[in-house]
Amino acid sequence: MSIFTEFESSVRSYSRSFPTVFASAEGAEIFDESGTRYLDFFSGAGSLNYGHNHPVLKTALLDYVNRNGILHGLDMSTVAKRDFIATFQRKILEPRGLEYKIQFTGPTGTNANEAALKLARKITGRHNIISFTNAFHGVSLGSLSATGSQYMRAAAATALPGVTFMPYCGYMGDELDSLRYMKKVLSDKSSGVDAPAAVIVETVQAEGGVNVASTEWLRKLQSICHEHGCLLIVDDIQAGCGRTGPFFSFEWCDGFSPDIVTLSKSLSGYGLPFSLVLMRPELDAWKPGEHNGTFRGNNLAFVTATAAIEHFWSENSFEKETGEKGRFVEDLILDSFDEEIARTIELRGRGLMLAVDCQVSTLSSRIARQCFEKNLIIETSGPDDEVVKILPPLTITAEELREGVTILCSAINEQVKAATNEEKEGLLREASE
Repeated sequence: MSIFTEFESSVRSYSRSFPTVFASAEGAEIFDESGTRYLDFFSGAGSLNYGHNHPVLKTALLDYVNRNGILHGLDMSTVAKRDFIATFQRKILEPRGLEYKIQFTGPTGTNANEAALKLARKITGRHNIISFTNAFHGVSLGSLSATGSQYMRAAAATALPGVTFMPYCGYMGDELDSLRYMKKVLSDKSSGVDAPAAVIVETVQAEGGVNVASTEWLRKLQSICHEHGCLLIVDDIQAGCGRTGPFFSFEWCDGFSPDIVTLSKSLSGYGLPFSLVLMRPELDAWKPGEHNGTFRGNNLAFVTATAAIEHFWSENSFEKETGEKGRFVEDLILDSFDEEIARTIELRGRGLMLAVDCQVSTLSSRIARQCFEKNLIIETSGPDDEVVKILPPLTITAEELREGVTILCSAINEQVKAATNEEKEGLLREASE
């Protein structure tokens, strides 16, 4: 490990949580260079929804490379791009009654969000964006401006203007309607809040602690956007591509139709960098080359994304299986705790984006560390990293799910019972609130 600590920047993060050198992976399993097996409940931060090295995707990728397929083509037309667009239209958009044009942006999720925010400002002529508490949209400056994390924002070392934050669904408790406040300040010309170009929202806030917006809240949000002439952007970078069950995380909300959607992470299906912006056709206000980049559209990712859509999304069984696996995990976790622990933690999420809120960051960190010592890779999230986030591959087997959840729940039980007095006070305080 010394070569990493000596020569790699201190900005590295995940390698600190998982101090070993990984060498190979397949499905839900990762192996380090000594051959030790780890079960993956992290999935590349949601970039590997179909697991590691899925054979169908790998075959498509190797076949393309072996026939000297185009690897880099800027935004030129290629066979791989054409196949992806046609498959995405036929298998994803048309069955859901969605009509969007596709913009291929730079390779990461923050590139997609930067493009979406820029487009919204260009269309409306307004500068302000509304984002929400605990939101995470990326760490390049525009996306970071719409990200709530104080830790991430401080690293910019500069002002991050142009965004007004509103309370997310449930942020103020179940008794208070956060959108009532938003509607009031947008309607009041003396509120000090400029009319927004767009509202950007995650239907499930992943890095923010796996906070799930209700269908009623999302519909009200859409209504407010329509009333005030601002665009509605859904950041589906981590919650999309089947993570919550359906391909898009907002499908379970009837009548909800975003103006713009950003996708990345598991879009390629194989961990390859690939991002895009979906926009209603009349919103395509770009002039040629007005928003560009050297790596717009990844031809290798086009190939694996097309294969993933053809293999997993040709019928509804995959979505159904993800929902069943999510319920299976929830039942396993709830059955593993006694009444005392069940009172102090909270299980939440949707599909196979789940979380155990441990209320206290030192506790969740020890739980994640103990899981790694027991060969389970799992991470934390939330404002203070107080949430243990469960993101296994969607293709994981029931046996592997049971194995991983058993390790996780054993760690939770041990660490909660061994909590310090200060931690116990925090647990009791949060539970009473």
